[in-house]
Formats: sequence, C-alpha cells, structure tokens
Amino acid sequence: MSDEERADSSCGGNCDSCASKGSCNTIPKEKLNAYSNIKKVIGIVSGKGGVGKSTVTSIIARKLANEGHSVGIMDADITGPSIPKMFGVHGQLYGTEEMGIEPAVSAEGIKIMSMNLLLDTEEDTVILRGPVLAGVVKQFWTDVHWGDLDYLLIDMPPGTGDIPLTIYQSLPVDGIVIVTSPQELVRMIVMKAYNMAEKMNIPVLGLVENYSYFTCTDCGSRLKIFGESGIDDLAAELNTTVIAKLPVTPKLAEAADSGLAPDIDAQINLAPVTGA
Repeated sequence: MSDEERADSSCGGNCDSCASKGSCNTIPKEKLNAYSNIKKVIGIVSGKGGVGKSTVTSIIARKLANEGHSVGIMDADITGPSIPKMFGVHGQLYGTEEMGIEPAVSAEGIKIMSMNLLLDTEEDTVILRGPVLAGVVKQFWTDVHWGDLDYLLIDMPPGTGDIPLTIYQSLPVDGIVIVTSPQELVRMIVMKAYNMAEKMNIPVLGLVENYSYFTCTDCGSRLKIFGESGIDDLAAELNTTVIAKLPVTPKLAEAADSGLAPDIDAQINLAPVTGA
C-alpha cells in the first residue's frame, strides 16, 4: 500500500491535527449528519446510461429490506432522478434546522433522498453546472437525517464525471456494484466504471447484467435477444462475482411505473454486498 493509500484509509478528516498535514493528497471525507449512523455505503454505477441502474438499485434495496436490514437510497442522479417514482413516493420533504432534512419513507420502510422530492413538481427541470451538482450530493450526506441504517445505496449518474468523482472522494464508499447489459460493448462499459473505482481505491463488489434474457411465454425457453453474455468471463478476469442476471420482462417496467416491488424470476446473490 502506498503512503497515499495508507493516509486515505486512516484519514479522520481533521487536517489540523494530522501528522501528514501538507504532505498527502487525501481529501477529507464529508461529515455525516450528526443524528445519523450508516454502517455501509454501496454505490450502484454504470459506464453508460440506459442499462437499468436505478432498477437494479431498487431491486437490491427491496431485497435487503426484505431480509430485515434498514436501508436508505441516495438518488445521486440529480438531473435525471427516478428513484421516488419507482417506490411510489411523492411530495416535498421537510426538516428541522437542528436535525436536517427528513427523507421520504417507502411502503417497505426504505428511506429515500432525491432531488425530485425537493422540487415544486416532479416535471421541473434541474439545470445546474457540475460543481453545483456535486455540492448537492454532499448535502444529501451532511444535511439529511438518515437515522440508523445498515445500508445506504447510492444510485449514481452514468459515466465518470463530477458526481461519481465527488462521491468517491468525499463519502466513505465501502464498494460499488457495476450494472451493464449483454452487448458487444459490455467490456468497454464495465471497464470504464471499474478503472475509475480502481484509481479511487474503491472495491468492486460485483456485476449485475440487466436485459440478460427473455423467457418465452409459449415454451419457457430463455432467449438471448441481445446476444450471448460474456459477463461470467469478465467477472472472473476482474476477480469479482456476478450478483445477478436480470431478464427482459414487462414486469419490471410495470413495477417501476406503479411504484411496486417487481416480481421477477432471477437469482440475486447479495453476499458480496452484505459481506456474508
């Protein structure tokens, strides 16, 4: 481990009392809301848009909640938030000066913070430059009363821009899950997210392949409509695991539109996320 990595792993965020003050490149982590305690922070990321990252976030959150864990979701896709609709959560949030903003709570008890819950209407457009967007994400950490959570999932915007960089540098991310699809670009898409995480010393917990197959309603066969998957070989190459292969099914779209939990036929291995 390099000196920089060692400093990052032990940094308490107080530069004034640090023996390495002025000689390290560590960016102090943002302080969590004083009335909150979060055990694990997991980022859900993708190298490009349109692969179902928010859908995967909602599925993992609901599965964790069903297993008895306390769960929150930070919707960090500030300009394209979709998490509230997926959980049937509407209306504006409130808070107090002392404790901070109170997140919305879904029917399953999942706490949700999203820009859409701060707007006058869900259709309002957020037009902000990168540094301002990054500042909003920090406030979702420092100014939101999350309470006691076992897991906070961060639904990140696609790509490797300002917001993912801010989250990796400023929040104590324990690991990420990379979402992709079974197309020829799969390797490039995954590697963009993987390489950024590696440079920021963030562990990759596993891969989720969305649109993996379609189950024929007549014969029950699984059809690979987007081509053969290479996700298992890629996971082995990166020394990580495949968390799930999710099907192409109208059930997912219908569940997202209605704010209900999706009923899907897929094995989802949460061991990499939970550390079990």
